[in-house]
Amino acid sequence: MKLKRHPLALAISLSFVPAAWAADPVELDAVVVSASGLARQSHEMTTPAEVLEGDELVLRREATLGETLESLPGVRSSSFGAGAARPVIRGLDGARVKVLSDGVELLDASTISPDHAVTSEPLLAERIEVLKGPATLLYGGGAIGGVVNVIDRKVPTYVPEKGYEGELELRANSVANEGAGVFGITAGSGNFAVRAEGTKRQADEYEIPGSPSRQAGSYNDTDSFTLGASYIGARGYLGLAYGEQNNRYGLLAHEHADCHTHGSDWHCGGHGHGHGHDDHDHEHGGVPYIDMRQKRWDLRGELSEPLPGFELARLRVGHSNYQHEEIEGGEVGTRFNNDATDARLELTHRPLFGWRGVLGGQTLRRDFEALGEEAYVPPTLTRNHGLFLLEEYTAGAWRYELGLRHEWQDIEADGRRDTDHSGTSVSAGAVWTFAPQYSLGFSLSRSQRLPTAEELYANGPHAATRTVELGNVELEEETSHNAEITLRKFAGPTTFSFSLFRNEVNDFIYAADSGHDIGGGYREIEYRQQDAVLTGAEGEVRFQVADATAFTLFGDHVRGKLRDGGGDLPRIPADRLGVRLDQSFTTALNGQLEFYRVQRQDDLADYETETGGYNMLGASLGYSGSLNQTDYLLYLKANNLLDEKAREHSSFIKDDVLLPGRNLTVGVRLAF
Repeated sequence: MKLKRHPLALAISLSFVPAAWAADPVELDAVVVSASGLARQSHEMTTPAEVLEGDELVLRREATLGETLESLPGVRSSSFGAGAARPVIRGLDGARVKVLSDGVELLDASTISPDHAVTSEPLLAERIEVLKGPATLLYGGGAIGGVVNVIDRKVPTYVPEKGYEGELELRANSVANEGAGVFGITAGSGNFAVRAEGTKRQADEYEIPGSPSRQAGSYNDTDSFTLGASYIGARGYLGLAYGEQNNRYGLLAHEHADCHTHGSDWHCGGHGHGHGHDDHDHEHGGVPYIDMRQKRWDLRGELSEPLPGFELARLRVGHSNYQHEEIEGGEVGTRFNNDATDARLELTHRPLFGWRGVLGGQTLRRDFEALGEEAYVPPTLTRNHGLFLLEEYTAGAWRYELGLRHEWQDIEADGRRDTDHSGTSVSAGAVWTFAPQYSLGFSLSRSQRLPTAEELYANGPHAATRTVELGNVELEEETSHNAEITLRKFAGPTTFSFSLFRNEVNDFIYAADSGHDIGGGYREIEYRQQDAVLTGAEGEVRFQVADATAFTLFGDHVRGKLRDGGGDLPRIPADRLGVRLDQSFTTALNGQLEFYRVQRQDDLADYETETGGYNMLGASLGYSGSLNQTDYLLYLKANNLLDEKAREHSSFIKDDVLLPGRNLTVGVRLAF
């Protein structure tokens, strides 16, 4: 089910198009990891990268991005119910993990709180790239944990050979009586192409393992649509897409309390509201829920040979108008608005004294406000600007890489002191292909992350995490020093990738429990800075034991601690070890069986509770073929076949909410 792609395509109706682009479209080979900045395959990179695409992505996709990726070594999910789950990479989450839409930020509110949804729809993803470890040089100092880059088709990048092509997928699962569908169609002629796509998902509350009851509030209703148009020439493309997304999902373990201050001290007590429930509340047991809407524009363009000495110019602009309402007892308790724009321009230059690289700039403007009962952050206007340079040099079996980024940030806050910060990040790495099919990667980096508006200015109750959050306007930049080594075998019947890393973070910003029980089941947390260190290992090895049979062993480990006797960092994922069997029964019928063990997590931060270990068993079966000019994939997959009672330690609500029970999913995908 592979479709031809043009990596230099561009969409949009333009009144003026440069004459240099007015030629017949051409096709070039697709870039394996576009987020690498230098068009490198994963085994050529100095740091680990994973790519999900094709049938593998279809079978692994779930309702949220975090659930879709959590089976990858080093990646877990923040798991805040059925509607909200961000990726957690090597124990780091939130603003330390950038989630991108083809190179620019999603511009939602998911970094502000774990109960806020990631607005990237996995069903519309063509490919998902995961960069593990600091990826700050290209994408900003905040990305000291990693980057998730979601590649989609909303902006056409080529004209289909037969004038049109499309895809249609329908799926259903048993654990939440979920039904979901996705469609997409691209049509074009000459130098123009248009794209229309959309999704619809409706899921009830999911079943709890070992119980006839369901997890109250764990429903998820989502719909979206996108329209895009493109101009495509022999040297590049320029395109524009507009999309809207609506999402309604329950707020699990959400406990409202009447919180008030006495001077600088907070006190909370008394749960719930006295308001009546609306119809949606009645249907789902009166659980508070989020009603989210996002309107987004994407401008994308690429042009080969833009200037003498340059191979490629790449433009990405995203603009989002995001709003969600947290509804309790039939009334809007809090409204979040986020009006933001992210833009970046990259220029890839030809080799100069043997060095080839990319230089560019990025600018971000974010106008954020929270209104209502949980407006714990004042309205803020954030401006962030960055310049970056990434260079590579190849000599025989060695490839060297150097990078530099500097960024500036200022935040204006209503009624509070304005702040400004700047940071510089540098990196050096090398990949040594010391034998055919083998490589060894090294990397050293110094990355600076600038504090977010929430860390600086928070002051009030946050029901999702049952905390009163107190920001600190005196916070400074945090500085990460990361060292990593990766051994790979990337071809042959046995392949593997193993990584060891150590990330020392000076002035690590974290939410420290103050030790004050302020009533109402709430705790007071303060944003503080202290040196921290995260160490870990991850990897997988695949054995092709026969033409039709392969075994894969995989696992990951991370440990996070505050230095100078500060104890463990909170919500660090437990160790995991697993095995996977891939079996081809015929050329059309393929199956997979996967088992892994998650260990008990008892390395705990202050006031944190431990999480028990559990076993996860899953399986999938896919049948692919072609009928006339339509490729199809019929699939069946099962999750948590043992119906284990499992809790994700990286989740804020792990003590109150179990992961879903035994689940069967059936689906069909057509490509025509």
